[in-house]
Amino acid sequence: MSRKSHVTIAAMVLAALLPACSARIYGTVQLVDSNLQPMAKEGQQGTVVNMINTTATLEQASQAVTTDAEGKFESGKDGLKPGTYRVEAGRIGYETETQTVEIGSYTRKKVEFKLKKIEEARRKTIKGSTSDADKIVNPGEVNIQPPLM
Repeated sequence: MSRKSHVTIAAMVLAALLPACSARIYGTVQLVDSNLQPMAKEGQQGTVVNMINTTATLEQASQAVTTDAEGKFESGKDGLKPGTYRVEAGRIGYETETQTVEIGSYTRKKVEFKLKKIEEARRKTIKGSTSDADKIVNPGEVNIQPPLM
């Protein structure tokens, strides 16, 4: 086999492997109680993981995935553009956790999250209006008079 054939075969093998080696962020999300013990009753599936590229143009800026039944996640099949990513895991009833990672053209970065359950007494609630002062006024409901001179 000639040297040119070896180079051609090597190029073909490399081209076949590159999609599998594209940049990825992957990892797990674990739901824990206030003592950092795993939540046995809570299913891991459905936690949202946002991957926001803080150095890319807007159309390439983010990707969101959800965890599987084991709490595992991985960025999409198209891979990620190189840059600095803010990776954020969030679920209703749990504190959101954020980590920052650097991604190169073929980087595969593992990220681990432990989302702590928010205690019932510490949850924020939204209350209704208690007076007219905090209600929204529509422009058609207001009679505006010019200032007196």
